[in-house]
Amino acid sequence: MKWPSLSKSRPTGEVLLRCRKASDIGGIVATNLLEQRRHQRIRFGNPPPIQIGYGGSIGEGAIVNLSLSGLMVRTALELDIGHVAGCEFSLFGSPVIDVPVTVVSRVGDLFGARFQTGPINQIIIDDAISSALASGQASILSVNDLAGRKVMRISGGLNGALESDFMHALTRVGIHEMDLAGVTTVDQAGLALCRAATSLHGVTIGARSEAFSGAWNLALAIAGEVEGP
Repeated sequence: MKWPSLSKSRPTGEVLLRCRKASDIGGIVATNLLEQRRHQRIRFGNPPPIQIGYGGSIGEGAIVNLSLSGLMVRTALELDIGHVAGCEFSLFGSPVIDVPVTVVSRVGDLFGARFQTGPINQIIIDDAISSALASGQASILSVNDLAGRKVMRISGGLNGALESDFMHALTRVGIHEMDLAGVTTVDQAGLALCRAATSLHGVTIGARSEAFSGAWNLALAIAGEVEGP
């Protein structure tokens, strides 16, 4: 049996073009996901430790928040704005991430730094973030404008580490609805924040994960309350 030649079925150039487009899909999706998370601030219930090398000294610190583009770290080291430091850290059991950073801001012992990293390191950092979110060790809070309604979306852990951003969104931005479909764990502090949003600010809870629904329904049952329509 003879297989039809590519030249008879369709032009070779077209076949190559289709193959290339198919092979590019994975890269496009990965790039889009990385771009979506590039400027999202990831917060932690328990700030991960970090080692910092600067000016011949090695010091300890704690990561307050991070994104794919950089991090905020608290340390006793005297870092100078505009200078480069070396950072080594792991996010809750992830592979060790060793990356240079440029210091861009300072408020007391709190320093903002921008990563000097390539695509491979970005993927490693993104994988570590994804694992931390799935386990509830990390959290993302964002506010989106959907058809004129402000929707606060939370992914990962819903806990007290989000209080500052959560209350700022409620009192300064004005929230109509919460999307909690991405919540993987929730504690008493997180439930208290949601209670304040619904009872004091009239915020409705839209999409919700099984993890949140179970904890929320149990809290209402203990309080002898029933969720309104």
